[in-house]
Amino acid sequence: RHGITDWTGAKTGLKWKRNDKVLPSVNANHLPHDDYTLAEAMKDGGYKTFFAGKWHLGSKGSYPDDHGFEINKGGHHRGSPPGGFFSPYKNPVLEDGPVGESLPIRLAQETNKFIEANKDKQFLAYLSFYSVHGPIQTSPDLWAKYQKKATDRGLAKSRFKFDRTLPVRQVQDHPVYGGMMESMDTAVGLVLDKLEELGLADNTIVVFTGDNGSVSSGDAYSTSCLPLRGGKGRQWEGGTRVPYYIRVPGVTKPGSVVSTPASGIDFYPTLLDLIGLPIKEGKQVDGVSLAPVLSGNAIVKRDLFWHYPHYGNQGGEPSGVINTGSWKLIHYYEDGRDELYDITQDIGEQNDMATSKPEVVSTLRAKLNKWLKDTAAKIPQPDKRFNAEKKKGQLQSMKTKKLQSLERGHAGVLAPGWKPNKNWWSSVTTKD
Repeated sequence: RHGITDWTGAKTGLKWKRNDKVLPSVNANHLPHDDYTLAEAMKDGGYKTFFAGKWHLGSKGSYPDDHGFEINKGGHHRGSPPGGFFSPYKNPVLEDGPVGESLPIRLAQETNKFIEANKDKQFLAYLSFYSVHGPIQTSPDLWAKYQKKATDRGLAKSRFKFDRTLPVRQVQDHPVYGGMMESMDTAVGLVLDKLEELGLADNTIVVFTGDNGSVSSGDAYSTSCLPLRGGKGRQWEGGTRVPYYIRVPGVTKPGSVVSTPASGIDFYPTLLDLIGLPIKEGKQVDGVSLAPVLSGNAIVKRDLFWHYPHYGNQGGEPSGVINTGSWKLIHYYEDGRDELYDITQDIGEQNDMATSKPEVVSTLRAKLNKWLKDTAAKIPQPDKRFNAEKKKGQLQSMKTKKLQSLERGHAGVLAPGWKPNKNWWSSVTTKD
């Protein structure tokens, strides 16, 4: 409803010049100021509010401190850290640290300073890591650690296979990506340790999740999401199914797992419910509170929807999705085709049942169409400039030259003596 259906700043309409069948729909370039955010609700409820890390929801005038966060460390218009993951950061709202300082560690330290300063107050500390995101960078010692681990396990002869639009990584043996993951894990540990140190662990709700699946295709092709199909930016489960950990003292049981489908739209009502703050009158909320589920109870069964009228850098295709918890329908805006999967039996989305289950397709398409209409979703329109023969050649190049190049390049990252700081796996700061 806020109009952001792709990363802010993405090209849309006739500005899109990549020879595709449809024109990506208009995309809002910032979070609307009349959207009443979680931070604003908690601030108005007496909480101190803090943001650190990746924002990517608008330029100056629509930064975190324009949407309810009293303190902002590092959140601006870019989705990638402009200076990479080591200081100097080249970030307009984060002071540089000593040369070579780790960005995730620094963000955790800034978060800890805020927590310590507000340990006797109610607070919201929103730590939004830039990790793991391009550019793919790590330290020489962490590269060496994960290069040895991959080598000791035995190196794969091949790492990629082609799926629809791009090669997709099948093996998790990227030592630079492994190093990035460890740095973020260490940073998370610093914050959890601070809560323990200050005696706050038993009355602080902790949530850990991701905004999308890992990059298995496109950008740096850095990891695999198997057994899920696809990854970040794609319409399959690898793009949308992410970890969601929540610890609510006195409510959740350590190690418990809940299979109830949930979505990012549920964070807002769930957290307000858990801390006893009401939903603002007149505020339209699409999600539901998961508080009953966390207590071992159930919520009303519902369908979940996605709408992505764009082309992703990672191979994603313009599509709408409905997930009922058992059936998942993907409707493609390019040509109107559908895919249908029973994700209770086929989590890897390999068996398309659209042809054999036309009645299910019809029912789910009707639900999806209604939701798209109710939310005034923008549907992409055909691009008259599209050249089918040229596209055929582009795909063939991806299947051959690109795939072969990736195999050579990623094998090189694991070669003894490779220098992670020399060319950062040929990685540069991405345009988003």
